[in-house]
Amino acid sequence: MPAECTPQLREKIENTIRFLAVDAVDAAKSGHPGAPMGLAAAAFELFDNHLRFDPADPDWPLRDRFVLSGGHASMLLYGMLHLYGYELPLDQIRAFRQWGALTPGHPEYGLTPGVETTTGPLGQGFAHAVGMALAARMTRSHFGGAGGSGPGEHFVYGMMGDGDMMEGITSEAASLAGHLGLGNLIFIYDDNRITIDGGTELSFGEDVTARFESQGWHVQGPIDGQAVSELGEGLEAARGVTDRPSLIVLRTVIGRGSPGVAGKNKAHGAALGAEETARTKQAMGWPQEPAFHVPDDVRDYFNRRIAEKKADRSAVEAGHQAWREANPEGAEACDAARNRKMPADLGERLAEGFGDVDDATRKHSAAVLARLHATVPYMVGGSADLAGSAAPPVLGEYGIVGPGAEEGADPFAGRNIHFGVREHAMAAITNGIALDGTFLPYCGTFLIFSDYMRPSLRLAALMKVRSLFVFTHDSFYVGEDGPTHQPIEQLDSLRVVPGLTTFRPADGVETAMAYAWVLQRAEGPVLLALTRQGLPALNRLADFELEDVWKGAYRVREPEGASDVVVIASGSEVALACAAAEQMATRGVEARVVSMPCLELFLAQSERDQLALVPDDGTPVVAVEASRGESYRRFVGRKGLILGMQRFGESAPAAKLAEEFGFTPETVAARIEEHLASR
Repeated sequence: MPAECTPQLREKIENTIRFLAVDAVDAAKSGHPGAPMGLAAAAFELFDNHLRFDPADPDWPLRDRFVLSGGHASMLLYGMLHLYGYELPLDQIRAFRQWGALTPGHPEYGLTPGVETTTGPLGQGFAHAVGMALAARMTRSHFGGAGGSGPGEHFVYGMMGDGDMMEGITSEAASLAGHLGLGNLIFIYDDNRITIDGGTELSFGEDVTARFESQGWHVQGPIDGQAVSELGEGLEAARGVTDRPSLIVLRTVIGRGSPGVAGKNKAHGAALGAEETARTKQAMGWPQEPAFHVPDDVRDYFNRRIAEKKADRSAVEAGHQAWREANPEGAEACDAARNRKMPADLGERLAEGFGDVDDATRKHSAAVLARLHATVPYMVGGSADLAGSAAPPVLGEYGIVGPGAEEGADPFAGRNIHFGVREHAMAAITNGIALDGTFLPYCGTFLIFSDYMRPSLRLAALMKVRSLFVFTHDSFYVGEDGPTHQPIEQLDSLRVVPGLTTFRPADGVETAMAYAWVLQRAEGPVLLALTRQGLPALNRLADFELEDVWKGAYRVREPEGASDVVVIASGSEVALACAAAEQMATRGVEARVVSMPCLELFLAQSERDQLALVPDDGTPVVAVEASRGESYRRFVGRKGLILGMQRFGESAPAAKLAEEFGFTPETVAARIEEHLASR
């Protein structure tokens, strides 16, 4: 039988959660005590009676997931994790927001045991949770888990607030979740009607219930934040609605129990302070000392519940083992996916036959993806309504996810995800799929729209999740669509994101090897920047090896004697640089041409290897890129030449733009020779 929790003990537990948050924020002299005080009762009800987890194994694949989308309320989550026995001792609670602590101001995935995703930018947690729920549904369908004991048979729970509701990414993600019918996604909306600036009437007056119902959600409430039995019934009812995600509207009081700040915006983003904390503890019947107090009977209760949670896991595992024995093929396939099983010679397989194929790298990408899906069945993904532009394509033989699936087919058994025109949510949902740990996800759109996706790209890098972002139309060669669609500054701005690996391949071989690196070497997110326009296959040197691409840069042209200049290029400009070098050679100027498909991988090489390719011995170095190109400044020097874009583009055919902007072999050769003559 579950450990008994009397009303008196429950109140004491709820106050323990509240005052752990109050004391931690007071000690840090910064933070957010209000939401933990208002949500303590709801969080305890959710964790204690509904959430399936094992604190000794935070990565247990069959666990339910919990996402605190309003990451500013982090002490609510930290308090729950501590009390339920995760590796988060009380000393870490005392060290809230301090250097080296496992309790940063906003929850960080990979740092704190039990944190499922990094949250902070509002709406991101909600959108990532949609990805987690989608991954679970797809896992169940792909590996035959239906029936309660197979993989993917878990729920994704979350809490969100008014700030999350206002962010645009929430609307995008909620729309797709409702369209897909993610019945395993359940969110509690903390409707406390307070923001940092004051009451929500200042800026937010919409009917949330009507909004979510119109997006295909099952909505309950409002429920009083202290009516835990009603909340429990609501959570149970939500689990019973299998074809729609659920939202429970919970009316709470921010800063509950504080005489001076309850229900006020003062509770939102600052410590209560010694005086107000003392008044609050007195009002709630809580001892003034010691701080971070956990009563013995509260600790005893949680110790019993921890043991019961572990026993629940054993029962789930027993059922799962029976499922595995009854479904050996599905179990083997699921294990292969989670263990990232793939052929050792994947690069060779992917690159085969591309050595002499002229085409746009977006089309090479489509061909490589088709090969990957045949070889690595746990890759899933799609685009923001741009499959017709091969960014990335729909691979028809692998089925569509959602209501668009073939009539009678399982809507989650496909691999092609139609994200719709929802770039913000698409990137976050892709991260959520990656966080689930079963599939390797990718998503795609035009490079210019990476600007819409930057918060999620940044979070992917911060969390080191293996999301793949496939961007096409990577330069002014987009042509007639004009400057609104021609990326100029995007490549430079993305290359400076720590932990985000950016490939800009020059032909089919480099494209194939970029994908192989993603699957075989990547330990974090990767971005591909691909061309709209066709490119010639590179004529490589005799000593070229496929894995030279993984060094980030390599020689594609080398004169017999000494080089007068070294020309660096990426993507579509590599062939251009080679053509310009051939023209210069007729006038006695010899150039080494270096293809640099991945700046980050090149900079990871030893200094000796870098200097052997791009010297720092006085030999002039020039960079060519059909965008700003300032990423190469470190190689060419302060007074060196970068043939890039110093302005936005224009609307015209690509060939005309190349002529006008100086990206022809003749103009590139002339400018390099002028630069050499001026030295």
